[in-house]
Amino acid sequence: MSTVDTMGFGTGLLSRAAALLHTLLIVEALLLATAAPGLVGLLFLGPDPANLPLAALCLLPLGPAVSAALYALHHRSRDLTDLHPARAYGRGWRLNALPALKLWAPLLAWLTVIVFTLTHFAATGLPGWWAVLLGVVGVACLLWGVHALVLTSLFTFRARDTARLAAYFLLRRGRATLGAASLLVLAGGLTALLTEALPALLAAPLLLSLLQSSRAVIVETQEDFIA
Repeated sequence: MSTVDTMGFGTGLLSRAAALLHTLLIVEALLLATAAPGLVGLLFLGPDPANLPLAALCLLPLGPAVSAALYALHHRSRDLTDLHPARAYGRGWRLNALPALKLWAPLLAWLTVIVFTLTHFAATGLPGWWAVLLGVVGVACLLWGVHALVLTSLFTFRARDTARLAAYFLLRRGRATLGAASLLVLAGGLTALLTEALPALLAAPLLLSLLQSSRAVIVETQEDFIA
């Protein structure tokens, strides 16, 4: 037996850790590069609520970029001798860019309407509980969007079927939804307490955590909804 075989090169603990780190770094770099046009545009927008539609437009490239990253991380190799994260990311982007946009664009539009309404709520003349209701609807839509992105990244469904499945899993898999909510709170907290750039720089580890928390959703979809 050769020395390489004895050491288990490519399959040992250190090799798997190195493979994971390599994959995370490559996927992070590609995600930022793919979403860069929109993210750079956000830097030039002020906090004025009137800029919300422009901010939504700037965030459009983020949906396909996140979808491609989820695909690459899900299909990552744990063998240091067989790593192709850039190839997997490219394949994920080609397969999922349009399907992701079909869900991501309406979600952004609807969230923009909700946030714009809340920032101008005093002018609506509506009772205060409407603001609470809109906030709850906004959070539910955001969590639905997380499930929808995971599903459209890993499976080939029609957009309306993905939307229905995401809504189904929102309550069906409460632990997965709670995991997604925790990651969103973490990203929001990092943005509020430190800098808005930090969640972007940690996007790959956060998305890997999302895949782990969505394992039940992925397994049930494979077992019950794939012919």
